Amino acid sequence: MALTSVPLTAETFEDFAALVDAHGGVFGGCWCLGFHDRSLFALPYAEKRERKRQMVIAGQAHAALVYAGGDCVGWCQFGSPAELPQIKNRRNYEASLSGEAAPPWRLTCFFVHRRHRGLGVARAALAGALVEIARQGGGLVEAYPEDVHQVRVSPTFLHAGTLAMFEAAGFARVARIGKNKWVVRRQVAASAD
Repeated sequence: MALTSVPLTAETFEDFAALVDAHGGVFGGCWCLGFHDRSLFALPYAEKRERKRQMVIAGQAHAALVYAGGDCVGWCQFGSPAELPQIKNRRNYEASLSGEAAPPWRLTCFFVHRRHRGLGVARAALAGALVEIARQGGGLVEAYPEDVHQVRVSPTFLHAGTLAMFEAAGFARVARIGKNKWVVRRQVAASAD
């Protein structure tokens, strides 16, 4: 299956929304808003959709969408810490910083259509997010994956991706912030585009 990646924009929003709708809002109706502001989770479904659309139009929500043919089958959300402040294991994460500032980019979540899981969509989304970050000037990128080596983890907890996937993409472990959760980082050079 050939996979391509494009940024989430006002023009691609309806493709993103179709995938979200097909999965009941994803992750219990999150609409990929939880890392922006957890209070948005309380909004009615239609208001979440509109809030996300407005954030995309305003340049306040970023993702790399993955397509198989003409269908959006997954994504990786990315942005600055100011754009995506609500990370999991926050207390342990802040302790791991030891007073240093957070990197300029973070990758917070992935989603893959249920019929396309295990086919490389998350890897394509990660690669697409790194391309978009390079286009936007590059810099140090941080993520918070789960280590699933010899551990059975519910797919619900894999919204942040797996440690093995990130390490294969050149990310290095920085700190453990949960039982199986790590902070990983990689430098991304700015692209000439």
